[in-house]
Amino acid sequence: MTTSDSASDAGGAAGAVTVRAAVDERERSAVIRGEFRSDTVYDVTVSESGFDLSPRPLDPPVHKVFPDDEPAGEEPGNGHRIVAVAGERVCGYVDTEYEPWNRRLVVADIEVAGPWQGRGIGRALMSHAVERARACGAGHVWLEVTNINAPAIRAYRRMGFAFCGLDTTLYRGTASEGETALFMSLPLD
Repeated sequence: MTTSDSASDAGGAAGAVTVRAAVDERERSAVIRGEFRSDTVYDVTVSESGFDLSPRPLDPPVHKVFPDDEPAGEEPGNGHRIVAVAGERVCGYVDTEYEPWNRRLVVADIEVAGPWQGRGIGRALMSHAVERARACGAGHVWLEVTNINAPAIRAYRRMGFAFCGLDTTLYRGTASEGETALFMSLPLD
């Protein structure tokens, strides 16, 4: 399926972005440096009966660049990549994997290149991921996001995702040590 969405390139000129399944090895193995800027962190307070999330402004804002720790183009067993393409350039992608045992479509990775962020490409990619989830018979879409990625959290919430859990130890021993993994889910049933 192909969808065209208006977007602007880094130079500000209007351009068409096509969102569709990856069709060749170049698109399946494209790598975009994961990064974001955030002026908010979601502080996590854990108790015996659950957890609470409280947004707190950051001054100065944080700029995070994810480390290159995953081999390019390596998809899970039943992985599927949807790409956003402007001309010949992959400017975004979402990698998903369907887990039939619990009817869950996992968003393993979603990236939009810096100059293309904030232009609706992430929403278009997620929309295609949700279409794939429905085609697979998934009951929900699930993802993990760090508590300092407030722009992504706000976007996911606008798309209908809700917090469903967290892991205070997932990032131990990694470049993201000290952050908390938040899990979000979008019910489809």
